[in-house]
Amino acid sequence: MTMDAYRLQSLNNAWANATLYGTVLTLDAAAFTAPRPGFFGSLSRTLNHIHEVDLYYIDALREGGAGRSVYEREDITDPGELAAAQARADEDLAGFCHALKPEDLPRRVATERPDEPGVTERVDRILPHLFQHQIHHRGQAHVMLSHAGAAPPQLDDFHLDWGRAPSARAYFA
Repeated sequence: MTMDAYRLQSLNNAWANATLYGTVLTLDAAAFTAPRPGFFGSLSRTLNHIHEVDLYYIDALREGGAGRSVYEREDITDPGELAAAQARADEDLAGFCHALKPEDLPRRVATERPDEPGVTERVDRILPHLFQHQIHHRGQAHVMLSHAGAAPPQLDDFHLDWGRAPSARAYFA
C-alpha cells in the first residue's frame, strides 16, 4: 500500500461508519439491541465489537499502553452514543494515517495478547487488518439492518470517481 492508500482507507472507514450509523440511528433502542442473526447476536453487540477492536489497535498503533484493558467496558447500548464514540475513534485513526511516514510502516508495536506476552506486529500489517476487520463486521451489521426492517445503506461507493456517493465527496476535498 502507498501512504495515500492508508489515508484513503482511513477516510473510507470513517465515511462507511458514518453512513452505516445514519441508518442505525433510525432504529429505536429496542431494535438496536434486539437479537439478530449473526456472529454477535445483535446490531448493538456487533457495532460495539467494531468499536472496541478499533480502540485496541489504535492504542497499539499509538503505543498508548492500554492493551486489552480497552475490552473492560460495558457495551454502549444507546446508538447515538456509540455513533459518537465510533466517530471519535475513526477521527483518531484517520489522524494517525495522515501523519504516517514511510519509515513508520515497518515499525513493530506491542499487541497485548491474553496467552502470549510480548507479541509485536508491524504498523503496515495492523492497518490493513483493522480496515478488513471493519469491512467484515459492517457487512454483518448491514444484514442485521435489513433484518430489522431498515434499508441498509450503500457502503461501497467511496473510491471511484464515477458513482461516488455524494456524502463521500466531502472526504476528498
